[in-house]
Amino acid sequence: MSMTMDDSIKRWTAKRKTALVIEIIQGKTTVAEASRSFDLAPSEIEGWVEDAKRGMENSLRANPLDIREQYEKQLKDLQEAYGEAMLELRARKKLQALLDAQDGN
Repeated sequence: MSMTMDDSIKRWTAKRKTALVIEIIQGKTTVAEASRSFDLAPSEIEGWVEDAKRGMENSLRANPLDIREQYEKQLKDLQEAYGEAMLELRARKKLQALLDAQDGN
C-alpha cells in the first residue's frame, strides 16, 4: 500500500480519512487492504467512502446545499412533528378524561 501514514494511527482525523479515501478511489489500495493495515472494520471505511461521494456530489452541484440550511430545515421539521405529537397526546388525555367521567355518571 502506498499510504505514507503511520500504521499505528490512534485517531482518524478528517485529513487522514480523506487521504485514505483518495487512495481507495485512485485504486492504490482497497478497502480490504486498508482494513487489515489499520485494523479498522471494512464497514467503517466504506462509510467514509460513501460520505466522501455524497460530499463530492453536493459540492459539484450547480447550487450546493448549505449544511446549516439542511440542519435548520431538519430541526424545524422535527419541532413541528413534536408539536403535533404533543397536541395529539393532550387531546387523547382530555378525551380519556371525558370518557372516564362519563363512565362514572
